[in-house]
Amino acid sequence: MTQAQNLAWRTNMTDAIAISNDQKKPMLILFTASGVPENLQNEIFKTPDFAVWSRDNVVLVKLDLSDMNASDSDREQNVKLKNAFGVQDLPEVCFAIASVRKNKTTFSALGKIAYKPGGAKAWIAESNAILHPSE
Repeated sequence: MTQAQNLAWRTNMTDAIAISNDQKKPMLILFTASGVPENLQNEIFKTPDFAVWSRDNVVLVKLDLSDMNASDSDREQNVKLKNAFGVQDLPEVCFAIASVRKNKTTFSALGKIAYKPGGAKAWIAESNAILHPSE
């Protein structure tokens, strides 16, 4: 079970974008806040299936909209991103890639997915459909 605990969730968007572009993997951006349902975390993200899949396919980013320790600029950016991606109910996951040109960051949303019952395999299958729509 140690595998599942070792997920490297980035909280800094700038770092995440650099890693995403470096590894040529999209970002899985988890929008969350304190007090939201934990089923996405517990039933999906804490599974070995997810650990293996995420390591190979995505860069994990966690944006906690209730984080009081976040800087004002980070907090503002997180809310902007939440609105840009059309996230309504937390927690929700957005898949995105970003390009940086002349210090301007442009996000391309690939799709989003919330919690679904059915366990990690079903969730991963749906995520793969978002990430690889042609397959």
